Amino acid sequence: MRLSKTTNYAIRILLDCAVATPNLVKVAEISDRRDITLQNTFKIVHLLSRAGFIKATRGRHGGVQLAKPAADIRIGDVVRAMELLNLEIERQESGHSVAEGQLAALDQLFDNALDAFISVLDEHTLEQMIKVQRKEKPANTRRTKAVTAGSDVARRSAPASADRR
Repeated sequence: MRLSKTTNYAIRILLDCAVATPNLVKVAEISDRRDITLQNTFKIVHLLSRAGFIKATRGRHGGVQLAKPAADIRIGDVVRAMELLNLEIERQESGHSVAEGQLAALDQLFDNALDAFISVLDEHTLEQMIKVQRKEKPANTRRTKAVTAGSDVARRSAPASADRR
């Protein structure tokens, strides 16, 4: 099962907001940190706000923050909301509101599979994801530094060995 980029970004935006709780997070900062275009970030923030996951404060000192505690936000709810919103938009754009015949049966099959997939995600909260992310961060940082240091050494030694030939 593969989720849309919008859903993936939505979860990451929620993680940013959860880590910053209770502070507001600027949408432009999220866009930079997550390497998402500003326009796309605003679109996703709007969808998350519409779904009740975040609240936005306008103005110079504004930003976004979680609308409820991270422990109360189930990942399945986020995926369900984002994927259903995407599906509604796709159906509106294509002009097809209801599939007919075999397509209806296929849609039902995929809907059932999606429900099963999302039920597993319902067992996990945003708070749990933050805890896992915090546990993994030091290990990833050390590994990144080691890899970077190793590749710097390799880069420095490569020209030297080429000169010796």
